[in-house]
Amino acid sequence: MSHRKPRTSTAGRTAVRLGMLTTVCLTGLAAMTPAGAATGSRTAGGVGIAVDEARSMANPRHRFDHDEEFTIHQLGTVVGAGVRNRAIARSVGCSIDAPCRSIALSFQVVTTNGAARLNASNTSKAINDHCAGCETFAGAYQFIVSTPYRFTLSSSTKNTLAGYERRLAALERSHEPIDVVKSHADTLAAEVVSLLQQSVAAAPHGEAVNALGLRPTVTLRRHID
Repeated sequence: MSHRKPRTSTAGRTAVRLGMLTTVCLTGLAAMTPAGAATGSRTAGGVGIAVDEARSMANPRHRFDHDEEFTIHQLGTVVGAGVRNRAIARSVGCSIDAPCRSIALSFQVVTTNGAARLNASNTSKAINDHCAGCETFAGAYQFIVSTPYRFTLSSSTKNTLAGYERRLAALERSHEPIDVVKSHADTLAAEVVSLLQQSVAAAPHGEAVNALGLRPTVTLRRHID
């Protein structure tokens, strides 16, 4: 009778290593990006990081506040990625006779090539703090493009996304009811997804940059509060 230890496949060992690598990278990400920290992206050691945040706060001295982020991070060829997107809106201390309005919207677009391990966080929080009759809305939309081959957004796609950014900025500055703002934000997000899908489909499919047989995907993560 044989008691030989079963062999672990190469793919399995690779997946474990990638999981450990991304976990370590995300631990560093949490340490480097406390609340209010600058946003941005970088790639180190084959792992990409992208962080974005929209944050607004209205109060009796500044009754109308808004913040909008629309960012694109092309992380390139990576073995893993940690991406975070969040929107935080707060209304504080206004009265029902003079209510506040606070809107934070963050659209994050991330592209990766060959990422076998992806850790994504997308959150939003709207807070009314002793603020009767206030309007507070936070919306986080995260778009992740993952391909097994090298892929970059074309100039035409980036120009169209720039137009979407202008529409998002106009939306959060508008005086439309919150329900209308939500509806328009969802419509805009659907257009972004459609554009990215078209861009991936039209791009040349070169040689795969990993051996795990990944498929090209466009994923939307949406969180509103």
